[in-house]
Amino acid sequence: MSIDVTGFVHRIKETQLNVYSARILQGGELTGEWDLTRDERRLQHSVSKSFTSMAVGLAIEEGKLTLETKLNDFFTYPTSHHSSQPDIPDPGELTLYELLRMASGHDNPPLWVHERNTLTEKDWAKYYLSLPLDRAPGEQFTYSSGDTFMISALVQAAVGETVKDYLIPRLFTPLGIENVEWESSPLGVTLGCAGLKISNEELSRFGQLLLSKGKWNGEQLVPESWITYATSKHIDTPAEGDWGVGYGCQFWMCTHGAYRADGAHGQLLVILPDKEAVLAINSQEDNIQGILDAVWSDIYPQL
Repeated sequence: MSIDVTGFVHRIKETQLNVYSARILQGGELTGEWDLTRDERRLQHSVSKSFTSMAVGLAIEEGKLTLETKLNDFFTYPTSHHSSQPDIPDPGELTLYELLRMASGHDNPPLWVHERNTLTEKDWAKYYLSLPLDRAPGEQFTYSSGDTFMISALVQAAVGETVKDYLIPRLFTPLGIENVEWESSPLGVTLGCAGLKISNEELSRFGQLLLSKGKWNGEQLVPESWITYATSKHIDTPAEGDWGVGYGCQFWMCTHGAYRADGAHGQLLVILPDKEAVLAINSQEDNIQGILDAVWSDIYPQL
């Protein structure tokens, strides 16, 4: 069965949504595709976070990390900027689980892109740990690229190589994604939160891996239990539409029984387990909800 993308393309053009590429897989087969020009490798921005989550699952399986691993189990920077409130711990007490579900306790999360581009401190983990928490961790969702960078740094400290190098033989090469480009910090830590550059078709392969609960060509690349866990809701997200359904471990929950990875300016990987479907979209468009609305109105009914 093929998906007719005509309505979707008409809608995104009518509403002036700057979408570049769309891929639809169902039952493991390519059932629909569209490219404005051609599919090429583009920055996936925060879709990168969901790849970092895979490194966490593998490191946990190998016994290198647990969800209760604390930052100060691996990082021993002096933290002199403690909160004055006794119920707010030192940032070194943050657990991997709190970082994964974006519940670290910062009102203004560190290491946003503009800060990363201007920071004089080259050791970003040291910088992150120097900032006091504003509230007790684990209670409230606040989207934080800094949390994901610290996940990447933690994985690297635990396994002895960068997240990028760790995932090449375990994930990228088996998926046929060669010559991976992924930005890193000044000290060479894989960014984790952003910076991965792949094509939309390559992104759809990752989506199929997620849909298949970590299995690819008969081989279990990532533990099934981790895929199930990471793509389940772990914290509420106070927002509207597809941003208000909750957050997992570096994955967003969606309406329509779906979950997704998404990145700034409209990179989207939507997994619909009930429909055995994957939708991969690359754009240069800030109205991500508008793209999702077009998916729900023009593609979803065909699945």
